[in-house]
Order: sequence, then structure tokens, then C-alpha cells
Amino acid sequence: MTFYKNRGKFQGLSIKIGIGFSKLRLTPNMWTGLSLIPVMIAVYYLLYQNFLAAAILFIISSFLDLVDGSVARVTGRVSKLGAYLDTVVDRYVEGIIIFGLLFAGLPGFYLPASAWIFLFFFGGLMTTYVKAAAKEKDLTGGRELKGGLLERAERLIILFVGILLAIWQPLYLTYVLVVLAVLTNFTAVQRMIIATKMRKR
Repeated sequence: MTFYKNRGKFQGLSIKIGIGFSKLRLTPNMWTGLSLIPVMIAVYYLLYQNFLAAAILFIISSFLDLVDGSVARVTGRVSKLGAYLDTVVDRYVEGIIIFGLLFAGLPGFYLPASAWIFLFFFGGLMTTYVKAAAKEKDLTGGRELKGGLLERAERLIILFVGILLAIWQPLYLTYVLVVLAVLTNFTAVQRMIIATKMRKR
């Protein structure tokens, strides 16, 4: 299910995007920063339960996140700083949209919606932290820890679908958040197991 196993299939599209947007003369890091603007505006629309506008802005932000890497590759401007900034801004984008959901007036499902939002946020945080901690503690012998049921791309796609479903019924978005809350934390545990197995090799 994870996209990192199939990234090669999207290289052609990435190159076309990079060539097209590189003509605008913006640096990859500028594109990275621009991805924050639509998602911040999306929070405003979430406040008023305008889920269609929020979803459109969310997908624009996600697309801009694709643009920065594509432009960097086709212009030969890939750098460690750019990769670092991209990773940090990715987390801000995800955090901002989740923050906005807290004020969207979503109905609860056994627990208040805010509880499911927190569990989703925490699960996504732990999925990333487990990877970083494994590298910091040299548990994986310098190899990058990948895998698990939901990586960032899958999380954001499912969340986008949930926001779209909320156009018809906000409770559907709550259901999606419940699923994300469970699966993100499950993914964090999966990654812990993967790190442990990598240590044994």
C-alpha cells in the first residue's frame, strides 16, 4: 500500500511537473514555503465547515509539496538543506490542517471528535519519531527505516477523502479520523517491530 515502494512509477510525471514549474523561476525552497499558504487558508474554511473549499486548498498545498522536489531534481538543485526544509514544512502542513479540524465542529463518535483528532496527530507524530529515533540510536545500522501501513502520503490522501465526505455529512469525517487514529498508531508499532528486526540482521 505504501507509496515509497512505487515511487519509480511516478518519476515521469514528476519530471514533467518539474520542467513546467521550473519556468516560473522560483527556487525549490520557495515552493516548499508556498505550500504553507493554502493550508493556512484552509483552516479558515474549516472554521465555517466549508469543507469543499478546505479540501481544494489542502490538495493545492499537497501538490506544491510535490512541485518543490520535482523542480529541485530537474534543475539539479537537490540539497540536504532543501530536503531538511521540505521534511519540516511537511510536518507543519499536516499539523496545521489537523489543528483546523479541532475547530470544525465535528460530531463525536463514542469519544469527542477532538480526542480522535489528537490520537490521529499523535499516531502520525510517533510514526515519524520512531523512524528518527531508530536512526539517532543507530538501531538500523545507518539504513533508513521505511514501511508500515500508513506513511505520510497515505495519511494525507485518506484525510483528504474524509474532508470531501464531510461535504455531505460531517460525521463521515469523524469516522475517517477514527480510522486514521487507529491505523497511524498501528503503523508506529509496525515501525518499531521493523526497527527491531533490522537490528538483528
